[in-house]
Amino acid sequence: MPIVYEKLLNYPIPEVRQTLRWQDVALYNFSIGLGQDPMDERQLDFLYEPRLKVMPSMPVVLGSPGFWSRNPDTGLDWVRIVHGEQGLVLHRPLPTEGEIIGRSRVTGLVDRGAGKGALMYSEREVIDARTGERLATLTSTSFLRGDGGFGGPSGPVRQPHPEPERAPDLSLDLPTRPEQALVYRLNSDLNPLHIDPKVAQAAGFPRPILHGLCTFGVVCHALLRTLCDYDTARFGRMEVRFSSPVFPGETIRTEIWREEGGAAFRARVVERDKVVVSNGLFRFA
Repeated sequence: MPIVYEKLLNYPIPEVRQTLRWQDVALYNFSIGLGQDPMDERQLDFLYEPRLKVMPSMPVVLGSPGFWSRNPDTGLDWVRIVHGEQGLVLHRPLPTEGEIIGRSRVTGLVDRGAGKGALMYSEREVIDARTGERLATLTSTSFLRGDGGFGGPSGPVRQPHPEPERAPDLSLDLPTRPEQALVYRLNSDLNPLHIDPKVAQAAGFPRPILHGLCTFGVVCHALLRTLCDYDTARFGRMEVRFSSPVFPGETIRTEIWREEGGAAFRARVVERDKVVVSNGLFRFA
């Protein structure tokens, strides 16, 4: 069943209510690499419950509606969907416990033509259920590789943040662990591509790959450390374009250019000198 433009644009993605425990916060922080140095007190702040802090990237796993694109009535060729871009805006300090509401919607569709795929833009608001206040807004771009030619509009296409042509002002290498994808999936991202060797090989990879949103979290850690000195209140906004997958166990180098109000950045895998995140945008709160 092909995409029906108006139907997909107004698709009723279910609202999600989620109980957040401090253990969920610690698990998320651990799953993106915090705590590899057990003597680093600043990282222990994100793992030790008496003084627990939330990583700014955690809203990506809060109030998620799951893989709703897999529903047959969407008309999507879900097997060929690729997560292309991810954005995050923080509105308020993130709680370590409480009830969270996630409200998601499709915000735009771009038809690139038959055989050329399509773009789907979506948004999720993460809301504090007790106060009704927005905690974060997430934006996402999905590349629908098998769904072009449905007769939708050809634009507008969101333009990525430009990368400076000069050498980066600073960089930080953060290693990932060989089993990191197995831990990250416990945040409820259960795509078998990240754990099942047969599924990974069928998708064209020699072994399971790291979740793109885990890479997002690793890069968030690098930005928080280098630009904010681990002060989460200074972290306001982050956007990335996913360029290539990471294999668990590889080292992610985040390269940063200072800009007014924040920074531009990209990330590469050191072992293969391969850019994995491009056109990054960071802004202070």
